[in-house]
Amino acid sequence: MARVIFRGFAEAEVPVGTSLLEAAQGVGAPEGYACGGVCACSTCHVYIHAGASLLTEMEDEENDILDKAFDVRSPSRLGCQAKITGEGTIEVEISRESIEAFENEHPEMRGKYTKR
Repeated sequence: MARVIFRGFAEAEVPVGTSLLEAAQGVGAPEGYACGGVCACSTCHVYIHAGASLLTEMEDEENDILDKAFDVRSPSRLGCQAKITGEGTIEVEISRESIEAFENEHPEMRGKYTKR
């Protein structure tokens, strides 16, 4: 099992092989997924603050899609593509873009995570 901390939102204990997006969905953390988690958009954009070595390597397709994201930084990943490969702790910050996408996908949650 791996521990995933979504800064400011929740923590999850998940099995190895789980994606960060799946972990977020499991604990109700507001990570967007407009494309359904198939690496066709950048709405699941997150920043990895600890435990990056416990995740799969970034592939070219993910890197190309990240070019569409806002405020891309060196620890940027797409939650749908970053899968957990080992036990340990991973600390994740969900990007503002992803939170806003989540709220757009779930109008009943609008304003709960961001100020409008």
